[in-house]
Amino acid sequence: MTVSAHALTEPAPAAKESPGAPKTARGARTRAQILKAAEETIGTLGYHRAGITDITRAAGVAQGTLYTYFSGKEEILRELVRDLGHQVRAHLAAETRHARDRLEAEEQGLRAFLHYLAEHPTLYRVLQEAQFVDETIYREYYEAFGKGYMRMLGNATRKGEVRPGDDEVRVWALMGLSNFLGLRFAVWGRDRPLEDVVAAAADFLRHGLALDGKEKA
Repeated sequence: MTVSAHALTEPAPAAKESPGAPKTARGARTRAQILKAAEETIGTLGYHRAGITDITRAAGVAQGTLYTYFSGKEEILRELVRDLGHQVRAHLAAETRHARDRLEAEEQGLRAFLHYLAEHPTLYRVLQEAQFVDETIYREYYEAFGKGYMRMLGNATRKGEVRPGDDEVRVWALMGLSNFLGLRFAVWGRDRPLEDVVAAAADFLRHGLALDGKEKA
């Protein structure tokens, strides 16, 4: 991995206020184009190695255009993480909308998440960069997931689809399960079929670790 000379030599711009949201459809497309380029650039080079020039070159826009939508690189990272979180949540919602109950939704959601990660490995790389640039960006990503997840689990409990329990603890445990399964089997190595991973995790969610009566006997 090479370090961009621009990342080391280009002067940091003076701090600016955020320019705000695009006012036209064309502006929204350009902003999305910049964020996509930032995902690829930061995911490949890392936050500190990637420069504004690297991002604008990948996006095919001028630096002045970038500063029309973002005040600087840290704001790009913050908005990128928010955008990635929105994309993942929207994808999972679409993939689980026909689930018959919460446990089936968990299985379908994990399957969709693992396949999404396999196709977008830069997601975790960008998140790791965010953790060390500004931890609030990193926390915001997971807390946004957690809030929506708690509502879904609470609804499932009221419907009798899952037994009552501490939803906050259970949600963060479920998020941790998906997070590390994603790292191990979709990012670090793909030596196991993802369907086998999903099946094992679904069995764990449905039956836990405790032995049932027949197994104890």
